[in-house]
Amino acid sequence: MNEIKVKNSLLKLQQGDITELETDAIVNAANSQLIMGGGVAGAIRRKGGPKIQEECNKIGSTYVGGAIITTGGNLKAKFVIHAVGPRMGEGNEDEKLKNATLNSLKLMDDKNLQTIAFPAISTGIFGYPIDRCAKIMINTVKEYLKGVTQIKIVIFCLYTQSDFDVFEKELN
Repeated sequence: MNEIKVKNSLLKLQQGDITELETDAIVNAANSQLIMGGGVAGAIRRKGGPKIQEECNKIGSTYVGGAIITTGGNLKAKFVIHAVGPRMGEGNEDEKLKNATLNSLKLMDDKNLQTIAFPAISTGIFGYPIDRCAKIMINTVKEYLKGVTQIKIVIFCLYTQSDFDVFEKELN
């Protein structure tokens, strides 16, 4: 099963390209300088156009575990939430990943947005283990959705089948 109901919301898993989703917001696995380089960020930059990086440049930076929001540029998503996950080995990584997830969800509520898609934050170049990522992100979202929120749909969009399988195992 790749979706569950949590109170009034739906938590779904999907394999594919996060930049193709028509959600209110997609999450970019960002670095604290908000420079969109490779991986998910590079794909968002290429498809979304220069406006997203320009807004990031104006904001400047955020902390590990933090999240900021910009336009979605030319993407199907209206907004991009840039969540800064931890680099493996920097210390307190699990808490920082939880905070990056939570701060993204809080931004959704602050902006009255209802649909969001997350990638597997920090599992690329930052070296965070995919199984730990799935456990922390899924549990953080479930807990958040049990509270007061207008978020209707949270999607974890995994690029590879193997990442999807890890998230599906954790969801079940």
